[in-house]
Amino acid sequence: MPTEQGHEWIKKRAYSLWEEAGRPHGRDQDHWNQAAAEREYLERTQASVDGKEVLVKYKKKTAPGKKAKA
Repeated sequence: MPTEQGHEWIKKRAYSLWEEAGRPHGRDQDHWNQAAAEREYLERTQASVDGKEVLVKYKKKTAPGKKAKA
């Protein structure tokens, strides 16, 4: 059961999905289910406070035309 904040996120995401799909009639449950699945995935993949499970290191991007330092 999503929290009030999670429910609001799902509602906004479902509306966004509906708009992106061209505002079709009768597909509201499809958009809600997709948004709920996306929220669940986000909640399951959040980093912990200490970030130990984060394996990808931040790699600084270089500006166009500049060479990256070796």
